[in-house]
Amino acid sequence: MNLLSLLILIPLLGAAVVLAAPKNAARLVALITSGVALLPLAALLRTFDPSNPDLQLIEVHRWIPQMHIQFLFAVDGLSFLMVVLTGLLSFLCVIASWNISKRPKGYFSLFLLLQASMVGVFVAVDLFAFYVFWELMLLPMYFLIGIWGAPARQDPDGRTRGGPYAAIKFFLYTLVGSLLMLVAILWIWNASGSFDLRQQALLCRTLGLKTQLILWTLFFLAFAVKIPMFPFHTWLPDAHVEAPTAVSVILAGVLLKMGTYGILRINYTLFPRATLATAEVVAAFGVINILYGALCAMAQNDMKRLVAYSSISHMGYVMLGMSAIVLWGSSDRTVIEGILGGVLQMWNHGTITAMLFLLVGVIYDRAHHRDIDRMGGLAVTMPIYTGFVTVAFFASLGLPGLSGFIGEALVLLGTWKTGGLYRFFVLAAAVGIVITAAYHLWLIQRAFLGKEREEMKGFPDASPREIFTLVPLAAIVIWIGIYPAPFLRILYPTLEKIVNSVVLSGAPTP
Repeated sequence: MNLLSLLILIPLLGAAVVLAAPKNAARLVALITSGVALLPLAALLRTFDPSNPDLQLIEVHRWIPQMHIQFLFAVDGLSFLMVVLTGLLSFLCVIASWNISKRPKGYFSLFLLLQASMVGVFVAVDLFAFYVFWELMLLPMYFLIGIWGAPARQDPDGRTRGGPYAAIKFFLYTLVGSLLMLVAILWIWNASGSFDLRQQALLCRTLGLKTQLILWTLFFLAFAVKIPMFPFHTWLPDAHVEAPTAVSVILAGVLLKMGTYGILRINYTLFPRATLATAEVVAAFGVINILYGALCAMAQNDMKRLVAYSSISHMGYVMLGMSAIVLWGSSDRTVIEGILGGVLQMWNHGTITAMLFLLVGVIYDRAHHRDIDRMGGLAVTMPIYTGFVTVAFFASLGLPGLSGFIGEALVLLGTWKTGGLYRFFVLAAAVGIVITAAYHLWLIQRAFLGKEREEMKGFPDASPREIFTLVPLAAIVIWIGIYPAPFLRILYPTLEKIVNSVVLSGAPTP
């Protein structure tokens, strides 16, 4: 059974059915489609062997045989969890979008197209197919932000804001990065005659360090925009703030992970010598992300913008952890804890931030603003909602017993174990943890504690539909915080193979 193909085809067919269905049936068709897509996902959960570090469930569908272009799909421990996260969040986001009344057929068809393209990115092992899905993803996201985001407006200081501005900014940033990636892909294809990542690795690992560094940089810049890594991050706050709630969830929960996933899947696989040579630079930028994102979040008064900057900060831990793979001064002694924590944090950030943006959407639907200064006493007005906020916020700041702590602890442990300059990075990242705790507690104190604000009296608590979208995410956050072993069992064999491959192939020739 071609499970991976079904995960792509079902949303694509559903998007077409939504366009053909009556206007008032668009939501239901999208919900059924996203729900049906969970069936091959459930089969994938039963079929996948977590003890096998190699690519599994390989599918080959010829496309343009004259140029050796094919849809080559497979999953391993790295991509498996990302595919599961994409399917889960897509289903919950369709439910969260139930109140969309503006052009529902267009919205839900684009959303399903986005789901298909995201899955395609994670399962593609052919670089041409990877690039096709990577670019295809831009189209629905551009329209979802531009049409269903906030209307265009001028700030008091004269700056342009709104969905159209944010959509164009997102599209241009990502497109420039994609063009750099395309140049690298075409160079490798011209040299190897294949787009198969496995075949390309045989060639690329024999390249000199200078050539590897050039190609590595072209791919890295494309992925750095998506992470987003400082200083390529400026599109993210605008995109998050102006996008509809469900689109912000997908943007933070899945799209940002494509950046770090691409580095691990392509840069680490094809250019091990360049990966080792640039590891400390990546770690340094990770620390910059941690501190810069946290400080910017501390300065925000808009709740959604605060969460957006916190995403920049938390993705810095992923970058820091994935770069700490070799002991300082050694070319053959590997470290696995850092990259293990970094990849687990990709999943954790996806679920925690999804909760946070859903929760921001709940209060915005009632108050029609996200101004923290105008909030207060929400714990009295909306106690159930406040309970979910507490779980999400404390998970985000890394409280032991919740998922954020496990990922960050492994990142810091692996980075400290690496030694040398990396120990300075750990100390700097620890400062980021303190700032993160400060702005989360500051927000809780101002918005949820204290005297109940008059304008918020009578606000209804979280509805059954809203609770339904939050409960699975909260359960996962608590589950991983208490018992992360099943998730680590999936990741460990694949990440150990990736690290050993980078170290063995990237070590200098004696």
